[in-house]
Amino acid sequence: MERIWLAQYPQGTPAEISLDSGTTLVDVFRRSCERFAAHPAFHNWGTTLSYAEVDAHSRDFAAWLTANGMRKGERIALMMPNVLQYPIALFGALRAGLVVVNTNPLYTPRELEHQLLNSGAVCIVVLANFAHVVEKVIARTSVRSVVVTELGDLLRFPKGAIISWAARRVKKLVPQYRIAGALSLRDVLDAGSRLQFAPPPIDAEDLAFLQYTGGTTGVAKGAMLSHRNLVANLEQVSTLWGSIIEDGKEVVITPLPLYHIFCLTACLTFVKHGGLSVLITNPRDIPAFIAELGRWRFSFISGVNTLYNALLQHPGFARLDFSKLKLGIAGGMALHPSVAERWLKTTGRDLIEGYGLTEASPVVACNLPGRSRIGSVGVPVPSTELSIRDEQRELEAGKEGELCLRGPQVMRGYWQMPQETDKTLDADGWLHTGDIARVDSEGYVHIVDRKKDMIIVSGFKVFPNEIESVLTTHSAIVEAGCIGVPDDHSGQAVKVFLVAREELTVEQVREFCRERMTGYKVPKYVEFRPTLPKTNIGKILRRALAEEAQKDRHDDVGTGTR
Repeated sequence: MERIWLAQYPQGTPAEISLDSGTTLVDVFRRSCERFAAHPAFHNWGTTLSYAEVDAHSRDFAAWLTANGMRKGERIALMMPNVLQYPIALFGALRAGLVVVNTNPLYTPRELEHQLLNSGAVCIVVLANFAHVVEKVIARTSVRSVVVTELGDLLRFPKGAIISWAARRVKKLVPQYRIAGALSLRDVLDAGSRLQFAPPPIDAEDLAFLQYTGGTTGVAKGAMLSHRNLVANLEQVSTLWGSIIEDGKEVVITPLPLYHIFCLTACLTFVKHGGLSVLITNPRDIPAFIAELGRWRFSFISGVNTLYNALLQHPGFARLDFSKLKLGIAGGMALHPSVAERWLKTTGRDLIEGYGLTEASPVVACNLPGRSRIGSVGVPVPSTELSIRDEQRELEAGKEGELCLRGPQVMRGYWQMPQETDKTLDADGWLHTGDIARVDSEGYVHIVDRKKDMIIVSGFKVFPNEIESVLTTHSAIVEAGCIGVPDDHSGQAVKVFLVAREELTVEQVREFCRERMTGYKVPKYVEFRPTLPKTNIGKILRRALAEEAQKDRHDDVGTGTR
């Protein structure tokens, strides 16, 4: 496709990024630590760590890892929300040459076990609040080292000690667990500070992350993202936004979890520029979140549509100081035009949308500061080729088809899944996204529809195959069909249609799912039926279920029993 979007680039912006073939994420991080040593790097719950402090702590963690037999290329799982321990463990692991496996701390034992087994992780760093889940599966995995951290471990005294104590004793947020040989992160860092550290040689083509995604099938797959992939994506975003990012001066609000690829890359981009990331551990507590926002004259904020909508609905948000705000960044799910318009009216600044996917590190396209187009995900980032295709050929501008892309940010493939890789990456290096899109006459990309059956709940991917597979393990459930339905709060919600052989209640179904799946996957709506529509070979017709739900999605939804 002719790269018509280049006409939208700010004057002087190159169409191709300049990328040193040997640069790694460790190089990017170390350069920032040297250049911005005294500048604040991360803040959480009243404690700020400078770049020099993050450098020192991550060096200590890296030293401990290598001294305890962690070899270059081995995998380490990080199972934490947004706390100061996350960047320490992240950069320490990368400096030790390990491959980071970002792990959702809300995973059930079943989900965690699959990820640990598939990745072959040999070490896990977990917040104590979730260690009981690790305890349930560790014996069946390759994990040989468990490092546990408390909420307040890196916070200033006495606040850190108080928070850790309150989490355990007052709020009861730390279920009992017993993991033989588990070490505390504080002890690990203390031990590492007394060790020599000889950094292993790291190449740009070495893997940096196994970032798990459901892809198009619902089977969790680890996208192999190299140092080069991530460094390229940081440079692509920096090139487009270079006119508004000031080195060493940005304050970035980071409410989305760093284990999510969108937030991770956004955070790394600002690390590259010496910015301060204010980590929000629990963004669902909107009053507390807004109180934290009130302490900062922030310049950037990242989030998803539902989070921005929740902020705008709170009366305290409009009273914040937006004098330094440059823009809000929306990703992970579709940005509703009404939310973007209300944001602009309230803050006086744009809320701009982009598009990406795990397999592309993730940024593929984004709107440009000062020329954002609501309803579009913007223009492709530099060094990215797009192709809109049907079954036989490439389509011209304005036509709808499958979005395919090629660029330095595209993954190497799926970990130990060559057949799945071949379905997604063709021989010429084109990544087939499965998303339906069009490029308009001015070069802006519009996402028409998501992958055929994928459901997006508050920015998180939910795949019907997984939901149906879990439900049909219930002894009373004969068949299950799963679709996504519109939801004012989360964008989409999970609805299931069930055929049961004995009486079940909606709550019984939900409780069964809660024990086996992360919360956002648990069906919000449950409907019991005597039969489900099927094809002539017996495959459940989700399309027919979706059409029926669209006609009358409010009647008897979530209330039926059998």
